[in-house]
Amino acid sequence: MTPTAPAPAPAPERVGLALGYDPTVSVRQMAGSAAAAERAGFDTAFFSETLFTNRDSVSALAAFGLATERVTLGTTQVVRLRSPLVMAQTAATLDELSGGRLVLVVGAFTAKHAARNGRPLTDPVTTLREYVESIRALLTGERVTYRGEVVQLDDVRLNFPPLRPDIPIWIAAASRRGLVNAAKLGDGVLLDAGTSPEYSANAVELLRRSCEKIDRDPAELTVAQLVNTSIEDDRETAVAAIRWEVATKFTYASTPKAKMSVGEPTIDPDDLPRFADAFARGGKAALQEILPERYVTSLTATGTADDVRARIAAYRQAGVTLPLVRPAAPHQLDRLLRTFGRPEVG
Repeated sequence: MTPTAPAPAPAPERVGLALGYDPTVSVRQMAGSAAAAERAGFDTAFFSETLFTNRDSVSALAAFGLATERVTLGTTQVVRLRSPLVMAQTAATLDELSGGRLVLVVGAFTAKHAARNGRPLTDPVTTLREYVESIRALLTGERVTYRGEVVQLDDVRLNFPPLRPDIPIWIAAASRRGLVNAAKLGDGVLLDAGTSPEYSANAVELLRRSCEKIDRDPAELTVAQLVNTSIEDDRETAVAAIRWEVATKFTYASTPKAKMSVGEPTIDPDDLPRFADAFARGGKAALQEILPERYVTSLTATGTADDVRARIAAYRQAGVTLPLVRPAAPHQLDRLLRTFGRPEVG
């Protein structure tokens, strides 16, 4: 009788560390955190280039690339703030620097970005599509002519051969329209922070249906999600440490509106006028003060190590294949790495 071969060991669950949102943390410190995440066996070191103009993604990813050897390096960049030629040039350079480890995550250029950067607004979906198409063409190293509504390129190319002509491009998406677009354009999708596992499940289902409409296998898409995380010895301390960050999700009316369009059951529309009034009167401090605790605990992974593990498992159960955990405070980093680390992978 032929002996039965042992079943292959299951692939380890992927997890990434997300950085860049806390303005008190320097790029050098973040690069050190990326290296620590690599030693702990994390899959990805991710940098969020935010609307609030914290550190620059190009500088940060260069530092991450020089500080690490194995982890995937990802970053968000909003289209229209750089030209598609510059974005392709940057992506190819960072990919070369890191030895082929870059994931470029592009986000739509919205009215908020236009107002903050003093640039005219163009249709977000059209602009995003044209950027993705033209960046992909440029990364082949060939000459590109592109005639779109927003992007106009006339016989241009990179003056060096990209290490990889197929650098993965994910789409950052928070709204229903954005998720439908991501299913059409992206090698993956990045779901927004400040959402519950129930939102994630609704977003994944929307992605699945959108893929089926265009005869695309939904399994082709990496589903990553930024997860605001606060890990402490007790739940009360953890909630207090992350309350500020949850409050920032309600400073613009468009943010909760986009999440409700997908299906975020935590947000009660009747609460939003009260939140807006508090912010108008007293800024983020006043908004943070009146924010119900259920918003904090529902839209994050917060509590003890066991609480946070269980919460991340809920995001995975909802269909997230790569949770990107973002600590609420620098002192939480070591505990987060211990909670999710698997150094035998390194």
